[in-house]
Amino acid sequence: MKVKQSMVGLTPYQPGKPIEEVKKELGLEEVIKLASNENPYGASPSVGPAVQEALGNVAVYPDGYAKLLRMRTAEKLGVSEKQLIFGNGSDEVILILCRAMLGPEDNIVTAVPTFPQYRHNAVIEGTEVKEVPLQDGVHDLDAMADAVDEKTKIVFVCNPNNPSGTYVNEEAFRDFMKNIPPHVLVVSDEAYVEYVQADDYPDTIPMLNTYTNLLILRTFSKAYGIASLRVGFGIGHEALVQSIEPGREPFNTNSAAQAAAVAALEDEAFLQDCVAKNTEERQKMEQFCEEHGFSYYPSEANFILMSVGRPGGEVFETLLKAGFIVRNGEALGFPDYVRITLGSSSQNERIRHELLQWLKQEV
Repeated sequence: MKVKQSMVGLTPYQPGKPIEEVKKELGLEEVIKLASNENPYGASPSVGPAVQEALGNVAVYPDGYAKLLRMRTAEKLGVSEKQLIFGNGSDEVILILCRAMLGPEDNIVTAVPTFPQYRHNAVIEGTEVKEVPLQDGVHDLDAMADAVDEKTKIVFVCNPNNPSGTYVNEEAFRDFMKNIPPHVLVVSDEAYVEYVQADDYPDTIPMLNTYTNLLILRTFSKAYGIASLRVGFGIGHEALVQSIEPGREPFNTNSAAQAAAVAALEDEAFLQDCVAKNTEERQKMEQFCEEHGFSYYPSEANFILMSVGRPGGEVFETLLKAGFIVRNGEALGFPDYVRITLGSSSQNERIRHELLQWLKQEV
């Protein structure tokens, strides 16, 4: 039996190496994973009890409409409940969009390098992918707008961008929206929005009142710290959201995940503490790069893409043997870089020390 032609040659998403696998492979007692942009401080203390309570009723299907989570999220964001679509991670919302809107006669426009699932899901639908290179790590919105044609259905803007951590500012994004035809959907993927400190980062939710062709993606996997339970969502014009809802699988967010997301959403103090720590650690890492002449992209996320003047694969392997899992930039479109998730203060200090010690030995 054969899969459809568009699937041939595609590879599954490759996550960072699991901790236990690295321990066994290299005979290490301790391994620190700084590869998948997870929250090193975990989730709110209220998440555990909420999950335990949900697990007491595992024989019953979850709420397919995610009513309580929907209500709490709508209240927090100041939108209508009907403007929200929930997914098994925001990855699934991307899949739903592509499933609902794309075909072999269409194309999408994305940056490159960026989050690979935009391209991946479009290719599965047999859709052409028009990729516009980043400029200094930032989306080239003018060139992306120029790439839009009569066959374009979706334009993806990852903001802040993964893997560079850079962002598109409000003025640039507003100008971009003015240049996109109303029949073309713009997806603003804001997975790292909670970590952003830039004053001129786009405030996209109010833009929904002006642009019916805008969809915003958010997630509970990053700053909220419940990546293993997989909850993400889209925010858009009510008519748009209702039109793609039939592409969503029944019961796609489980009861434990919904309960965890509600608990995480309500603990604003924990979230802000995580954000403050991340900001401090990000500044330390950027200062470290400045002091030692290492190249890096200024980040508004919870990771940094940096180069120590060695091939990304070499740095990745060296750090792996020392017990640190990072992401090799060669797999991300930045061959001379590694992407390092910002861990706790002690973890970040240890990885900086390890890098300097290795580089001293190499001289």
